[in-house]
Amino acid sequence: MKKMSLRTRVLTGAVAAAALGAGTFGAMSANASTPAAAPAAAVKADAADRNLQQSTHLTVAAATKAAQAALDAAKKENQRVSVAVVDRNGNTVVTLRGDGAGPQSPESAVKKAYTAVSWNSPTSELVKRLEQAPNLKDIPGTLFLAGGSPVQVKGAPVAGIGVAGAPSGDLDEKFAAAGVAALGR
Repeated sequence: MKKMSLRTRVLTGAVAAAALGAGTFGAMSANASTPAAAPAAAVKADAADRNLQQSTHLTVAAATKAAQAALDAAKKENQRVSVAVVDRNGNTVVTLRGDGAGPQSPESAVKKAYTAVSWNSPTSELVKRLEQAPNLKDIPGTLFLAGGSPVQVKGAPVAGIGVAGAPSGDLDEKFAAAGVAALGR
């Protein structure tokens, strides 16, 4: 058997790698352009199945209506605030930053809304709970300051509205309550 030089071995390896890469790329290209096969059979979920759970969520339109109502209530009192609406799972649905609102206010509004929906309680009430359980404030994503209100359907939380930027949490919460009230109209 003839021994190959280092140069020949390197070139042979490079050619083999290029051929393998081209083959893989070609297979990927073919797969990418081939339409996906239709599923063999449609799977239907049984609504009576104990493994399923239904939940209620605000539409984007409803969340925007509530946020705008809160922003309008603040504007009537010459307050520059931001408003956030989160869904039952704490995901932000809409955030409105009012003209002249501080740079910290959008994030604070989201955290207040998240806190209100998480505990199904206005954040002003939750502030009182910190006396008995000061570690609550350490939960990521929460903010225990007045200004968050839950949106409830049949007593269960479906969303949270948070307002931040007014000079007091009481004002923030008043504006958040105006957003909740707008959903009932």
